[in-house]
Amino acid sequence: MHLESRVDVLIIGAGPAGVMCANALAMAGTDVRIIDKRPLKVAAGQADGIQPRTIEVLQSYGLAERLIREGNQMHMCTFYNPGPDGGIECTGRAPDVTAPTARYPFEITLHQGAIEAIFLDSMRNHRVEVERPRRPVDIEISEDVDELSSLTSYPVKVTLEHLDAIDEESKTEVVHAKFVVGADGAHSWVRKALGIEMEGEQTDYIWGVFDSVPETNFPDIRNRTVIHSENGTCMIIPREGDTVRLYIQLSDTDVTSLSSSAGRVDKSKLTPQKLISVSQKIFHPFKLADPKEIEWWTIYIIGQRVASSYSVKDRVFIAGDACHTHSPKAGQGMNASMNDTHNLAWKLAQVLRGWASPSLLKTYEHERRKYAQDLINFDKEFASLFSGKPRTAENEDGVSHEQFLQAFQTFGGFTSGIGVNYSPSAIVDPKHQQCAGNLIIGQRMPSQIFVRAANIRPVEIQDLLPSDVHFKVLFFVGNLTQSRVAELDLLAEDLSKPSSFLRKYSPDGNISTVFDVVTITAGKKDDVTYNYLLVPAFFRSHWSKVLLDDTDVTGSQGGHGYEAFGIDPKQITLVVVRPDGYVGAVAPSTGIAELDTYFGSFLRPRNLDS
Repeated sequence: MHLESRVDVLIIGAGPAGVMCANALAMAGTDVRIIDKRPLKVAAGQADGIQPRTIEVLQSYGLAERLIREGNQMHMCTFYNPGPDGGIECTGRAPDVTAPTARYPFEITLHQGAIEAIFLDSMRNHRVEVERPRRPVDIEISEDVDELSSLTSYPVKVTLEHLDAIDEESKTEVVHAKFVVGADGAHSWVRKALGIEMEGEQTDYIWGVFDSVPETNFPDIRNRTVIHSENGTCMIIPREGDTVRLYIQLSDTDVTSLSSSAGRVDKSKLTPQKLISVSQKIFHPFKLADPKEIEWWTIYIIGQRVASSYSVKDRVFIAGDACHTHSPKAGQGMNASMNDTHNLAWKLAQVLRGWASPSLLKTYEHERRKYAQDLINFDKEFASLFSGKPRTAENEDGVSHEQFLQAFQTFGGFTSGIGVNYSPSAIVDPKHQQCAGNLIIGQRMPSQIFVRAANIRPVEIQDLLPSDVHFKVLFFVGNLTQSRVAELDLLAEDLSKPSSFLRKYSPDGNISTVFDVVTITAGKKDDVTYNYLLVPAFFRSHWSKVLLDDTDVTGSQGGHGYEAFGIDPKQITLVVVRPDGYVGAVAPSTGIAELDTYFGSFLRPRNLDS
C-alpha cells in the first residue's frame, strides 16, 4: 500500500527558484505543492546577492520592504590593483549599479536562508508549506496525446519517498500532477531522470569563499571590492550586520591538488585557514586578522553550462540551477533562478485557469533559455577578466584596470537585470515600437513616478503593476482637450463591445477578470481647467487608476513621463504590460485590431469549448 494524491502543480526543490514559483502560484490561488529532500531550510551561506531588477520583482509580490529592511545595500564598487611596492592600491571607484532606470540603484546582500524565509512566510499566509523531507524516486509522463492535451488530466506521475516515514505504509506516495517544476539545483534529479543534457564546459577556475566578521584596516571592506593582486584575485561582498564574504581565486597549484577525476573539487583537501592565509597575502599591505569565527565556507569549480531543453511535453519544466550554471562573480545565480520561475508561474496560472492556451508555456523556454545562453557568454568574458593576472610592468599582457572597469560598466544593464530583453514571440510584439520609442518592448516596464489625478499623491508606475496574473493595459491619453475627450468617448464605445479584445478574452466578459486598465493623462496639476472626470468612465474603473504626468506638490518627484517613455501626448497610445512586468506590445489607438491579434495568439476567446 502507498499514499496517492493529485495536485495541479508539484514543485521539486525549495531553493530560490522553487519558493519563488510556489509563492507566485499560491498567491494566484493555484493548487500547488512543494517538496524538498532537506529536513531543514538553509541556515547560512550559499547565494546572497539580490540585483536591482530582482528587488523590483519582489516588490511586485509585496515582499521587497522586508528584504530592504533586513539586507545590506551595496552602492559603490571599488577596484584595487598592484601598486609599485608589491602591495595593492585603490585604482578606481564607481557606482555598483550603472543601469540608469533602476528603481533601486543598489544591490542587496542577505544570506540565502533569510531570503527564502521571506517567501516561506508569504507562502504560509496562502496556506502552502514546504513538505520535508521528501525526495522523488520516479517520474513518468503519459504518452497519450489526448491526456497530454487535456487540462483536466493529470499526465505526470511522480513517486515520492517520505524520508521521515514511521512505517512502510506512509513511506511512499504517488502524486498525479498536471504540471511538475524541477527546481532541484545544479545536480537536478528531475533533469537527469528526464535525460536532459547540460551543454557547455567546465573551466579551470577554482574559487574559495568564506563568511566572517573581519578585523582589518582595509578602508573599503564595506564596499563591493575587486582586488587584482600579484598574490591572487579576491572579491569582497559586504553582508548583513558586520558579516563580509570573501571570494578568493585559488592558484594553479591549489587547483591541481583539489581537482578530482569527476571534475569536482575535493573539499576535504582544503581548510578555511588556507583561504584566510591566501586572503591575507592578497590584502597586503593592509592587515586582515584571523577571524574569530568562520560562519560558512566552501570551494567550487566554475562550470558554464545550459540545459539542452527546459521542458518535456510542456508538462514538466526545469528552472534555476537545474538548467544553468555559471560563476557567482557577477551575482547572477539566485537572481537568474528566481526570475526563471517568475517568468513561468504566471503562464502556468493562466493556462490552469483556462484563460490561456497551453502554447503560452512554450514561451518559457524561448525566453529563459536565450537569457541563460546570454548569461553564459557574459560570464565567460567576465570570469576570464576576473581570473586573469593583473597588468604589471613585468606582465604587460595582464588585465588592466581600464579593461575591467569598461566590462563592469558595459555589462551593467545585464548584471542588474534591468536590461534583460525578451525577443519577439507570441507575447512580445515589437511592431509599433515607434509609438513609445524609449519603452523597449520585451524589457521590463521602467520605473517612473506619476501623480494620482484625484489627489496629486505621487505613485510609482511599477506599484500599479503587481504580479497578480493580470495583464495591465496602460492608456496614455495626452491632454484632455475637448477633441481628445470626444476621441476617448468613441474609443470607449468600441472597447465596450463584446468583440473588443478586453471583453473577448475575459472568460465572463468582465474586463477586470483578466485585464487591469490604467489611464495616464498629460497636463498640469495647478491648471484650474484640468478635470480627470472628463476621462470616460470606461477608462477609470476607480479614481486611483487615473494618473497625471506631472510633479508632486514639492516639485521633487514625478513629471516628464511621456518624454521618458518616448510617447507623443498628441496621440493616444496603448501599452500592454504582461503579468511579469515586461512590456508585451504597444499600439496606437488606431491599432486596436492588432491587439486583438496579439492576445488571440495565446489567450482563449470567451465561450471557447475546452
